[in-house]
Amino acid sequence: MTLSPSTSAVVIGASGGIGQALVSRLVASEAYAPIFALARSQPSGLQGVRTQAIDLGDEASIAAAAARVGEAGPVGLVIVATGILHQDGVSPEKTVKALDPAAMAAVFSINTIGPALIAKHFVPLLARTGRCVFAALSARVGSIEDNRLGGWYAYRASKAALNQILKTLAIEVARSRPEAIVVGLHPGTVASNLSRPFRPDPNAEGVLQPDESAGHLLRVLGTLDVQDTGGVFAWDGTRVPA
Repeated sequence: MTLSPSTSAVVIGASGGIGQALVSRLVASEAYAPIFALARSQPSGLQGVRTQAIDLGDEASIAAAAARVGEAGPVGLVIVATGILHQDGVSPEKTVKALDPAAMAAVFSINTIGPALIAKHFVPLLARTGRCVFAALSARVGSIEDNRLGGWYAYRASKAALNQILKTLAIEVARSRPEAIVVGLHPGTVASNLSRPFRPDPNAEGVLQPDESAGHLLRVLGTLDVQDTGGVFAWDGTRVPA
């Protein structure tokens, strides 16, 4: 997945299961230097990377992290590996009666507004010539066309909104960086804290381990070209409907 020579890679959400796995695989690939692992709490146990605290709910924190990354030169890859499905006071709604404005705001803050602010401050760091990538973890349930089960209002809507932001961003970025690729990524059902309450058996059929998912996602990114910018792609390479 080598892009422009001497470009860095940035993983936001590097303390999560998929984020850590992405960082580890990027280090092993030796395709980028340096590699930045950014998270709300300082990532630990990651070798060969530069760490930095970042809070998606605090734009000043995002701007400060971007400034530090920018000191290392042009960026070839940014992956936003953050997301929220449940936490204290937040859980997927089974019915419209369960909607809570505070919970919805929390979900949109992390799943939609946070990645948008990451784009605001990190896209200007992308290399202006050569292939570069800005990607964010989305979800198949964010597809409006593919919604056949209903439920999960806030999560679905936040990911659908993220997909629209990525599409709009792709159009804008193409004007200044014609070889750039902006995409959403569906990582599959991964054995992580996000999915554990809904898929408690990490060895169940169809559940990927974080390292498996990370490997698939990086492989998919390596196959995309500028014609794919603005789309959302699953871990197996298939395009997720809008």
